[in-house]
Amino acid sequence: MKSKLIFIILIAGALLLTACSGNSQNENEDELLILEATLEVPETADVNEEITLSANVTYGDKSVTDADEVVYEIWEEGNKEESYKIESTNNEDGTYTATTSFDKDGIFHVQVHVTARALHTMPKQAITIGEGGHYEHSDENADDEHGDHGDHGEHGENNHDEH
Repeated sequence: MKSKLIFIILIAGALLLTACSGNSQNENEDELLILEATLEVPETADVNEEITLSANVTYGDKSVTDADEVVYEIWEEGNKEESYKIESTNNEDGTYTATTSFDKDGIFHVQVHVTARALHTMPKQAITIGEGGHYEHSDENADDEHGDHGDHGEHGENNHDEH
């Protein structure tokens, strides 16, 4: 009789542990979701041509329609210290857009800073304006597309609608 009671207690304990481990698996799946931003910038544009910058933001496989911040940072090749930022428009479908134009030939970098779900991502892409420019090799394109996911200071506080 005593051995039956011990056996029942062991079975009940095993069932309880199995139920608890199932919940932790679901919690781990939530933790594995990644904030991603797909940056869409034309490869080339003419001087003074208005272009649209677009970022499609997802968390896991779901569109993020309520990002905390989506800001575009733009700078000329070799001149990041003179970058400027443009606020985006939330299209409420997971895309965040902004328009801009460039007033001279050159190679420019566009980096979108996205903060959502307590995460930050910042993919970057280059655009050639007009005839482009003749620059020596730069490490600016060697950076990881998503950059560092930690806390970031602001890069230049100059906010311009157009450059």
